[in-house]
Amino acid sequence: MIAQDLTPEEGPSRPADSVPADVLLLCWRDTGHPQGGGSERYLERVGAELARRGSRVTLVTARYRGAPHRQMRDGLRIVRTGGRLSVYPRTLLMLAAARLGRGRLAGYRPDVVVDTQNGVPFFAALVASAPTVVLVHHCHREQWPVAGPVLSRLGWWIESWLSPRVHRDHRYVTVSEPSAAELVGLGVDRNRIAVVRNGVDPVPEGLAERAVAEDLRLIVVSRLVPHKQVEDALTVAGRLRDSGVRLRLDVVGGGWWNDELRASATELGIDDRVTFHGHVDDVRKHELLANADLHLMPSRKEGWGLAVIEAAQHSVPTIGYRSSAGLTDSIVDGETGVLVDDVDELTAATGSLAADRARLTELGDAARVRSRRYSWSTTADGFEAVFREVLGEN
Repeated sequence: MIAQDLTPEEGPSRPADSVPADVLLLCWRDTGHPQGGGSERYLERVGAELARRGSRVTLVTARYRGAPHRQMRDGLRIVRTGGRLSVYPRTLLMLAAARLGRGRLAGYRPDVVVDTQNGVPFFAALVASAPTVVLVHHCHREQWPVAGPVLSRLGWWIESWLSPRVHRDHRYVTVSEPSAAELVGLGVDRNRIAVVRNGVDPVPEGLAERAVAEDLRLIVVSRLVPHKQVEDALTVAGRLRDSGVRLRLDVVGGGWWNDELRASATELGIDDRVTFHGHVDDVRKHELLANADLHLMPSRKEGWGLAVIEAAQHSVPTIGYRSSAGLTDSIVDGETGVLVDDVDELTAATGSLAADRARLTELGDAARVRSRRYSWSTTADGFEAVFREVLGEN
């Protein structure tokens, strides 16, 4: 992946008869951000595919240490402004100024805007002249408390009351049927919601061969933040170790909850059974997945769960929580993985599969077959269909 600073005029040319010519993507983070995750990858992969097809794609996102204010990456023009919270008002001011021929995007008039609502949207529809599509991976009711009593109440009010009313005439895109149902629960008409599921990157070539090991290899691929509940995976590892199961647990990903998780592993006495790999590149991630037997995703909330499909590419099934919403779409319970209700059931299901390797293999093989359905090209097709609708071409 090559990144370089370019001016807007240096973007790809666009055939005059193609639609849309200019696409604006708004997201509070990009994949280079230290806390970037699956939702950011989803948006960027869609943008890259649209750019490959000839659209001029601009992504406006927050700044972070070491990131250039502007760059071209994978066909996307990336413009960074503001920080974790200030990116929202700064982006609105930038778009308003652009309509007046001022600022960093002076004169820029996109054909369509994708406003990503990671808890709260940018409310681009208030200032943009182009149709706005609201992208929501999932609702954040369960996650807002970590923001503190004041910000959490404000955030949930914006997400659950204000945004549905501001966008009452706009199209929504979400990534799973459970997330669509959540939006309906907030008052969004179901006929205005398109479900466009995640794609998946091809498995990198040249991966090392799977290592032979007698131990059960468990893996968690996740940002290390409280709502991902990686502690539950540690609990499973501790309980099964105590019951005599020989196992290893790989925790792949970084985040500000890292120290607390390491302390939990020490308290459980499983330091010698757990490896915290931190943030790794895609090749290393797939090497670790290829050497795993079972993927645990004990997250409190997921819109879809991209790592479920990434694990499935390596015939690795996933056990996750039914209450997470999105995993009920990405995991076919009893066929490509297992859905459970709490940490006790998570432990029991993991132990059961540890004792029945034939069943584990059966689930993994089915997961791999299902993973072949998903591609970023298909995801981009879904967005283009939505764009045609909002631009009045259907």
